[in-house]
Amino acid sequence: MITVNVSREIEQVCPTFAGAVVEADVMNTPYCQALWDEIHAQEERFRCELTTESLKLMPSIAATRSVYRACGKDPSRYRPASEALIRRMLQGKELYQINTLVDLINLASIAYGYSIGGFDASYFVGDTLTLGIGREGEPYEGIGRGPINIAGLPVYRDGEGGVGTPTSDHERTKIRLTTTRLVVLINGYDGNAQRVMDNARYIQDLLRRHTDSDGGTATLFHQ
Repeated sequence: MITVNVSREIEQVCPTFAGAVVEADVMNTPYCQALWDEIHAQEERFRCELTTESLKLMPSIAATRSVYRACGKDPSRYRPASEALIRRMLQGKELYQINTLVDLINLASIAYGYSIGGFDASYFVGDTLTLGIGREGEPYEGIGRGPINIAGLPVYRDGEGGVGTPTSDHERTKIRLTTTRLVVLINGYDGNAQRVMDNARYIQDLLRRHTDSDGGTATLFHQ
């Protein structure tokens, strides 16, 4: 089991932070048509309900953008992943298809607006993750993005260094087709613990329906 700690520096910029961790044994696959049917249905709903401007007002996204500013980061330059995914949908662009676990987490992020990190837990160093704020010059390689300046970004660190930010997770701990132990982190900078847990249970439901998994466990964590 992974222990997740929230640092004082995050508490100072977001005293109401609520997060959830989902841990599950899984078997990944390259593609799942039923999952993509759900993704396309969500696309249609959002295209009827949102614009690229109004989506910034979603409480989960607005709160994440606010924390970025409080930490010293421009949320329009380093967009939270949830906002970037929904914007892509609203612009009529196809989401990137990666693999079933990544696609599933992207759907869960889109549906609730929370930035969600998905990790292959076998690549963690140690059994504790701590949520802090990125420092100047701190090395970080985003998945498919190369080096990222994470100074001023909320970041989860394991025993070796950063593994996840709301903008991009780290290449080292990314989900692979060979992933069998999944850890998912949901970031509720809006402080809505109930909705964060609803999002976690939604992920568990998606895992049960679209992967060879019993859904694992879901746990809420605070400061």
